[in-house]
Amino acid sequence: MNHSIITVKGELLSSKLGFCHSHEHLFLLDGQSAKINKALRIDDYDKTLEEVLLFKRLGGKSIVDAQPVGCGRMAELLYKVSEETGVDIVASTGFHKLIFYPENHWIHNMSEEDLTKLFVSELQTGMYASGDEKLGERIAAKAGIIKTAVDTAGMTKEYQKLFRAAAKASLQTGTPIMSHSETRTGLEQVKFLSDEGVMAESMIICHIDRSIDDFTYQLEVAKTGVYMELDTIGRFKYHSDEDEVRLILRLIEAGYEDKLLIGLDVTRERLKSYGGEIGLDYIIESFIPLLKQNGVTDEQIKKFTILNPSKAFERKQ
Repeated sequence: MNHSIITVKGELLSSKLGFCHSHEHLFLLDGQSAKINKALRIDDYDKTLEEVLLFKRLGGKSIVDAQPVGCGRMAELLYKVSEETGVDIVASTGFHKLIFYPENHWIHNMSEEDLTKLFVSELQTGMYASGDEKLGERIAAKAGIIKTAVDTAGMTKEYQKLFRAAAKASLQTGTPIMSHSETRTGLEQVKFLSDEGVMAESMIICHIDRSIDDFTYQLEVAKTGVYMELDTIGRFKYHSDEDEVRLILRLIEAGYEDKLLIGLDVTRERLKSYGGEIGLDYIIESFIPLLKQNGVTDEQIKKFTILNPSKAFERKQ
């Protein structure tokens, strides 16, 4: 197997990924998402640059950007900020929750076959530049993961079509799938993708920590063998960081420290350069010290931030 990860600057040996935030949003076009929630607009290059440079100064090496094609992704700016800072960025193709697309968007009408071709082309040829309802010009920078998502309704007929296309693209290219989950939808997503032939080691289930008191569910997801993303750190409308640490300790005790990834899943109101409450320094400056205070070892933290991401985001071919 070729142990490499595809970043916007090209192929990167997995061993070179370094300290990684496994789920962020560095740029988000002023479009449908921002109409739903004004915090879902992150479109000032200089302000995002400031955040990424702060992350780099503290030892950050790589970031996974979870914004997919046709849903506010600004691929050309992801490439530009990676070039300017030296921070490696893994970009997403795929799709998000359907609420984030207007009624006339192409994603609603495109066939499963054409969706698969679109995802594969972004992984192998290059991403489309900014543009939602119409695909813009293609750039040379490639996507490195496939984003999928469901809403609270779960795996509806339209989502099934999208998930099948994502699964086919994953199997054709060896690219991992990173899936947005709602409360208790993760198991359904894992089963559907598994039935389509995607292996557990090629799946990352996001937001596993949104419902902090549902440990039975979290254990059920863990037992499938997928990677689990803890990305509700510093999101106090859900729970405290102390509660987050307690969940991590329980997952470690249950034997799953090799399957945990962490990130902030930032929005405009959670980036200090945009006037928000935290920033891309938060995990390094605030959360990791809290983990250490509660007995999480340096080796375990290295797994969450370096070793596990280097395996989770590899092309499996």
